[in-house]
Amino acid sequence: MALLRKINNKAQTDQNSGFGTNANSYGGRFVNKNGTPNIEKRGMHLLRRISWYHTMIDMPNWKFMLILFTFYIVINFIFAVLYYAIGIEHLDGIAQSQSILTQFGQAYFFSAQTFTTVGYGHISPTGFFTSALSAAEALIGLLSFAIATGLFFGRFSKPTAFLKFSHHALIAPYKDHKGLMIRLVPFKNTNFTDAKAKVTLGMTVEENGIMTNKFYNLDLELDRINALSLSWTLVHPITENSPVYNFTEEDFKKIHGEILVFITTFDDMFSNTVAARTSYTFNEIIYGARFKTMYNRSKNGSKTILHLDLLNSFERVTF
Repeated sequence: MALLRKINNKAQTDQNSGFGTNANSYGGRFVNKNGTPNIEKRGMHLLRRISWYHTMIDMPNWKFMLILFTFYIVINFIFAVLYYAIGIEHLDGIAQSQSILTQFGQAYFFSAQTFTTVGYGHISPTGFFTSALSAAEALIGLLSFAIATGLFFGRFSKPTAFLKFSHHALIAPYKDHKGLMIRLVPFKNTNFTDAKAKVTLGMTVEENGIMTNKFYNLDLELDRINALSLSWTLVHPITENSPVYNFTEEDFKKIHGEILVFITTFDDMFSNTVAARTSYTFNEIIYGARFKTMYNRSKNGSKTILHLDLLNSFERVTF
């Protein structure tokens, strides 16, 4: 109840946050730093609750390539074993006098040639079962490469908001008051227009003896800009209408709260609206600091230089 009295009673709660109000049912933060919901789904078989297409599209590049190479190696190994089990004598071009390891190796590379439909012609199948197996492998290879091609295209063409957020949110001097500040920047050669921002505060408070999640929309100095070419610092003025108006530095350290940030903008290249999300827990807020300027004029005065490595740079200030 002490925390509830700390919250500015002029602030209106947000009933449309999309997060539950029962704090006892929640664990950890609401949104991860990368913008994904901090939720683990259970109660249904893994193959039904996971979209493998979305999984393959969203995974890191190194993991995606590793899965492709692993699948290619394993599937050819399986077919090489099947060819060897049917009989190596049914693969015309493999000498029977060679060692078992050499024969298996040649069966493996024949499988790779069949799977990719290269077919150098050095080895050819003879007999019904070996010919049927090679025909089936060629079909599986065609389908596999079609799927892989679709995944490659999906990964390259997926509309993505190439935006980076600062590691910390800051409480800094702002006009005659204080302000909650969060900085973001476009970090690739993209053109963003009509950028919109929404910032929500979520806190766990005790109300009538029950732990409850409360959410508040935070008013921004600017919640929309025409072009997002340089860095954009989202500023929530901590005025008498702010839910954290009465909060001190110690309050931010003790209270369980989280700042949820949602950005939408139009990408000219994708010709589509893209979105980015992140969050800052109260222990990721630095009290008494302000961001350093991260762009300046070039030496000849013809360009503006945006220093991406200064995204997280700040300096301490006193109120």
